[in-house]
Amino acid sequence: MEKINVNEEQCIGCGACVAIDPEHFDFNDNGLSSVISNENLDSANLTSALESCPTGAITKGEGNSCSKDECNCCSDCTNDENCDCGCENCDCK
Repeated sequence: MEKINVNEEQCIGCGACVAIDPEHFDFNDNGLSSVISNENLDSANLTSALESCPTGAITKGEGNSCSKDECNCCSDCTNDENCDCGCENCDCK
């Protein structure tokens, strides 16, 4: 399943994605970008938001950028079966 991913280690919280595409992005409690919807992934606003990210922290693809060896879905992920980071983009559990 294709979905949007935000690498919180790369995100600087500039807000470009939130301003361009509030359908898909909002700020989390840490002031960083957070995905709020994985619907309508072909929208022009989503494409613009991805292209506007100055750090390249936002990607769109199958699953996410997590793997069993390395997880970069968020800074709280422990990358194991006991992970309780709560990141909606985390598939490494």
